[in-house]
Amino acid sequence: MSSSPKPEVTLSLTLSPGSTLQEVVKPEERGVRLIQLLLTCAKHASSSNLHRADECLRQISLLASVSGDSMQRLSAWFASALAVRLVKRWPGLHKALNYTQLPKQDQLGQAQPLFGRVFPYLGFSYAIISRTLIKAMTGERVIHLVDLGSGDANLWIPLLRSFSCLLDGQPHLKVTCMNANKAILEELGPRLVKEAEVLGLPFQFAPLNVSLRELTLDKLGVKSGEALAFISILNLHTLLAEDDSVDAHFSHNKNNGIKDSKQMFRFLSTIRSSSPRFFFLVEKEADHNLNKLIDRFVEGLHYYSAVFDSVDATFWGNTSSRERLVLEEMFGKEVENIVACEGVEREERHERYGRWMVRFGQAGFKPVMTWHDSTEDAKQMVEACGRNGYKIVNERASLMICWHDRPLYAVSAWTC
Repeated sequence: MSSSPKPEVTLSLTLSPGSTLQEVVKPEERGVRLIQLLLTCAKHASSSNLHRADECLRQISLLASVSGDSMQRLSAWFASALAVRLVKRWPGLHKALNYTQLPKQDQLGQAQPLFGRVFPYLGFSYAIISRTLIKAMTGERVIHLVDLGSGDANLWIPLLRSFSCLLDGQPHLKVTCMNANKAILEELGPRLVKEAEVLGLPFQFAPLNVSLRELTLDKLGVKSGEALAFISILNLHTLLAEDDSVDAHFSHNKNNGIKDSKQMFRFLSTIRSSSPRFFFLVEKEADHNLNKLIDRFVEGLHYYSAVFDSVDATFWGNTSSRERLVLEEMFGKEVENIVACEGVEREERHERYGRWMVRFGQAGFKPVMTWHDSTEDAKQMVEACGRNGYKIVNERASLMICWHDRPLYAVSAWTC
């Protein structure tokens, strides 16, 4: 008669009667303990060891808190993402638990404007793009700028004002804005048209209510003689979403471990065929496009820990701020997509600039410097922001926007 299997040992910390994990773990040791528990839980989740993952989540729940310090808050969101991943093993249960969730576009509509006001990341990016365009497009009579999904007036209003002040005369400016959210287009279009009228700037606004996957050149209405430029703000990485199981079996990933993406290659090749003067790219400087859960989990912890630290600095430790909660929910939804989703459902596939260099190079683009004397200009921009901890540095023809020397966003420009 065979012996019965030994029961699994699930507890890594024994608590005395009546005690809690908060009491056992000292505050100065809490962050390390949370990281250990999160990594252990991620390993159990990736191997479908539900009982051990559940025990880790129980212990994390005793230490993490959405109203605690940055590590506690970050841990709460990563634990939530792991829990969602586990619950998704039961599709009916998962769907029932998500009946009352706001649609993704509604969540973004609340958080994105706040993100631009609270943090200087996008402001730095917009200033870099604007300065480069003004310098490179001076003298052009017809300028066609294509917004690949941002729909942010904080980019376009200052840009219109800059073009209206050119010493050699105002160009005819055409802005095509692509966005899957029709409400964004309906709000942005009239606002830009009104601003152009006040400035006396010849202007045309063309809304495109499509997603990146649906975009084709014929929809852009590009005409001969236009100085054309594309601008992608934190959006292009979604085209990397694909069936990873197919990729693992049939792709050899010969390009230094960079995953093949036929969809991305086709899109960039199509854009290049229109002969744009520039393609501006703003993306998170992180590597979340990895097949193994534990790999992107570790990368995500490293990246978002810096993000949450910058949140703390912005809100001066005010853990009850409504704005902070809205922003961290936006980041939490990104974490959930990175951790809990697989295949085409996993869209938050951020990649570092080095990988974008390969992808753009394969499609026939080459990098260009975004502006001259960038070091001094960047220093002045940061000083004008009036906040400590931020820095803009040059790195291989891109500009890295850093928080305490940790690159969080990369701004790059490409030409044919």
